[in-house]
Amino acid sequence: MKSLYREYRPKSFAEVIGQDHITKTIQNQIKADRISHAYLFCGTRGTGKTTVAKILAKTLTSEIDTFEIDAASNNSVQDVREIVDRVKYPPVVGKYKVYIIDEVHMFSGSAFNAILKTLEEPPSYVVFILCTTEPHKLLPTVQSRCLRFDFRAVSTENISKLLTKILKKENVTVTTEAVLSLAGAACGSVRDALSYAETAMNYCGGKEITASDVATILGTVDDKILKSLYDAIVAKKTNDIKKIVDKIFQSGINTNMLVKNFISVIANENVGQIFKTFCELETNIKNSLDPKSHFENACLVAAVG
Repeated sequence: MKSLYREYRPKSFAEVIGQDHITKTIQNQIKADRISHAYLFCGTRGTGKTTVAKILAKTLTSEIDTFEIDAASNNSVQDVREIVDRVKYPPVVGKYKVYIIDEVHMFSGSAFNAILKTLEEPPSYVVFILCTTEPHKLLPTVQSRCLRFDFRAVSTENISKLLTKILKKENVTVTTEAVLSLAGAACGSVRDALSYAETAMNYCGGKEITASDVATILGTVDDKILKSLYDAIVAKKTNDIKKIVDKIFQSGINTNMLVKNFISVIANENVGQIFKTFCELETNIKNSLDPKSHFENACLVAAVG
């Protein structure tokens, strides 16, 4: 059985959600026959970079003239030289040869230099599509030779609609609250949302998926508890803060997910200083050996501030 993400991966531009500013532009390019020789697709994981690259490649050429390279494992000068050598040969069937290079920021400096000339002056039949989660690691000379598109985090609303549609097709019963929890936990990543939904399906074994099930699976905390923590911080009730934090951590939550969820609660309240405190915490807590102390301290600092 295929995973939900593979089973429901968009096969056309119309099926891609949340990236209309990109899909519409590319479709207009295709209609006007103004295809760029190099594209740079940037954005966080699960927002559709590789998917759109595959759809564009399929639109332009056949499978035998499409080449996918994972730069995470093929990033040496020799790997790039092999690409440059293959570029010299025209397409077998279609008008174009398309090279999709995923995680392109993993190329070494020497590898980038080896491909730079080809990116600058490729044969007319070659199209490069470079995908990356970290565009700042690319040389400015590489970026300047590409048409850049920035993929946005997909809204919780759009992800919720997609999950509802897919789970219905899968004959899975799920509450509205559970769908919202799954979509919110994905933080803009469609792939993560579908992965969480698949886990929930397996966990519930044919029974209705509830928000409580999702919280158990993901190690999240009920928004009502987080709201009570926020209220305690605003009211500067330090004793209540410690009690609520103790209760939260007794449930064995995922600390990184907890911080993300709490930032969402704070963002809805639009309290700048508290928001800043927890955004900084999110960065610092990842490798912490004592996440509870860090989280509790952040709450107390926010209350005092």
